[in-house]
Amino acid sequence: MDLMEIIRGRRSVRSYRGEKLSDEIVQRLCEAVRWAPSWANTQCWEIVVIDHDTIKALIADTLSKGNPARQSVADAPMTFVFVAIKGASGFKKSEACTQKGDWYMFDIGLAVENFCLAAHSMGLGTVVVGYFDATRVGEILGVPGDREVVALAPVGMPSNIPGPPKRKEVREFVFYNGYGER
Repeated sequence: MDLMEIIRGRRSVRSYRGEKLSDEIVQRLCEAVRWAPSWANTQCWEIVVIDHDTIKALIADTLSKGNPARQSVADAPMTFVFVAIKGASGFKKSEACTQKGDWYMFDIGLAVENFCLAAHSMGLGTVVVGYFDATRVGEILGVPGDREVVALAPVGMPSNIPGPPKRKEVREFVFYNGYGER
């Protein structure tokens, strides 16, 4: 697949067939994360791969009852939990370098995007989940205090792939040489 075809074709998939993922596929997904760009190459991400049904159910319970991804987390063959190492990205000599402070959300976002695009290129479906109780997930998984649970990503063979969502036209969000200059 061409890269733009992969980008345009990726969808938020919330229903999966029960097929297990091979170790090779898991390794390829992790390799995609490995090559994500990051602030000063800090690579501030860690992943907890969950394939145990009881743990997936506990994590699913951290999503609100109305969250459409709740069942996805429980039913997907695997859920990847993206964890940030706090105080690494966006820092120089232990001092934040930007007004944004810790840069880990940006770096984790890049890593998750690599993960999702790689999954799609292999015929897998994913959905990025951000609306959950991250503190509780950290407790369930034993994540240490100098780390932060950022995102969940169930992954598996899709049983249903939604159609493409409406997208803004490029001219609606691009400015040249100053904000508001189209």
